[in-house]
Amino acid sequence: MLARRKMKSKELAAAIGVTEANLSKLKSGNVKGVKLETLNRICTVLDCKPADLIDFLPD
Repeated sequence: MLARRKMKSKELAAAIGVTEANLSKLKSGNVKGVKLETLNRICTVLDCKPADLIDFLPD
């Protein structure tokens, strides 16, 4: 979605109010969870739906 919006991770991090390090963890999937508020901010900035960002892979 970042590439589609021609946006850099640094710009998104600033727009949603998280550090670049935390955004990197979100992008790589190295988090146990994400706050709905953060997901809402990401979707608002990127003009997308959560399903555009998250994929479910059963264990």
